[in-house]
Amino acid sequence: MRRNARLRPLRTNGPGEKKSRHWLQDEVQSPPSMQNESKSLRTPLPTALPALEGLDFHARYYSSRTGGDFYDAVAAGPHVVFFLTDIAGSRDEAHTIAAAVQDAFRARVPQLFTTEFINMMDTLAILAHEINQTLYEASGGSRLAPTFLGCFNLSLGLLAYINSGGQPAIFRDTDGTRVLGHVTMPLGLFTHLTFEPAIQAFEPGARMLLVTRGILEALRGREQFGVERAAAVLQNIPNGSAFELCGITLEDAHEFRKPPWYSPERLPFRKPERVDDLTAVALVRPL
Repeated sequence: MRRNARLRPLRTNGPGEKKSRHWLQDEVQSPPSMQNESKSLRTPLPTALPALEGLDFHARYYSSRTGGDFYDAVAAGPHVVFFLTDIAGSRDEAHTIAAAVQDAFRARVPQLFTTEFINMMDTLAILAHEINQTLYEASGGSRLAPTFLGCFNLSLGLLAYINSGGQPAIFRDTDGTRVLGHVTMPLGLFTHLTFEPAIQAFEPGARMLLVTRGILEALRGREQFGVERAAAVLQNIPNGSAFELCGITLEDAHEFRKPPWYSPERLPFRKPERVDDLTAVALVRPL
């Protein structure tokens, strides 16, 4: 007998027969909306990049995601195209939307960026528009999704990027450490947005760190982790690999938000609160 079933008695009176009780099984059906929702839930595929000549790239979540953080990257000819987003909503909602965005991203990047001679900025704007449209349609309407979208030219050491919504891009080269500007409207809010990419040259040894809101807003009491602590990772580890930059940033943010030993949150009978995702992406141009 299937779960979610109940038994209903049925009495029948045939000619010359005693009353008998038969049992019929009634299946309790979920509402159609719930059935459709369970069938449509999807999970994005993991990112798999080949070894790259001219770029050290790494992206990492601290642990299993509970919210809408998501990244992906695709190598296409002399370009590496990637994005980091934070989709509003529950985990299941955000992952289903992210899977649809990933489908569009992985389908269009090889078509747009495999050719060596392209206008990176114009092509990236086209991709941003299509990702935004996919995100809007997959959400069934407006859905806040701050997103950093970039295209790195491996031979030239140039990054074209669109920062839609303010995912902080912390950059370090011989001129110092700074947050890259040129922030535009977040993705997912409107269907007919236009995008104007910016460009940043990576000299040998230059590096960039992207972090999501969960890192910036990690709390210790009333104090946030903030951009300054994330930037300190680039300053204190000037020769670190992309793997090291991601790992140290995530570990620092996690340790920062851990409650002290005397906090009531550490009591064994206290239900743990859901914490925000911690996600970091790092790019380093080798010396």
